[in-house]
Amino acid sequence: MTHTLLIVDDEEKVIEFIVPFLCQEGYEIIIARSGTEALEKAREFKPSLAVLDWMLPGKSGIEVCRELRQTSRMGIIMVTARTEETDKIVGLEVGADDYLTKPFSLRELAARVRSVLRRVEGSGSSQQTLNRGELSLSETQCRVWKRGEEVQLTPTEFKMLLTLASKPGIVYSRLQLLNAALEDDILNDERTVDAHISRIRKKTEDDPANPVYIQTVYGFGYRFGDRP
Repeated sequence: MTHTLLIVDDEEKVIEFIVPFLCQEGYEIIIARSGTEALEKAREFKPSLAVLDWMLPGKSGIEVCRELRQTSRMGIIMVTARTEETDKIVGLEVGADDYLTKPFSLRELAARVRSVLRRVEGSGSSQQTLNRGELSLSETQCRVWKRGEEVQLTPTEFKMLLTLASKPGIVYSRLQLLNAALEDDILNDERTVDAHISRIRKKTEDDPANPVYIQTVYGFGYRFGDRP
């Protein structure tokens, strides 16, 4: 299967740097140079993944990411020159699956694209549905329902929730959850897991401040409640 990638950046030198390489990797490439154009092309071409620059004319990458997440489960990798941890958390909280800081290597970009695409496809998942309290998780479809209504999770959020829900009561460290969700051996900040967990709780818990499903084990990590 050939995947279509949406590359969103207003710097021509960045486009000239990454597009030929991704084409050689076998991807079909769509280019957008503004936030508005990115949203239009996402609706028209329905790409599997977007490589989305933070700083764009018109709508920012953060605004674009937030709007894409309202209607799409496509993979999203935020790209930015910002290096502050708070910036990374903001990107993840609006729905990005991964975060890449400029300058980056083409090899790292390709690895992150492959990793996110695997999560989008739900590859390696077994054919069964998990029922945990009021939640139902379809591994093959990468979908979650609560009381029969679908919960919109990003691929990364789904993978983390699935990992925890598969073994209720077992404590996972942040690093274990990061490895389970990202799969590739790429340097990532374990603290970004907290941002993903926060988003999952907002979507699945009646009271995110007092979670029933994903519980914090202070000093260790997280576990799925064994009696949700």
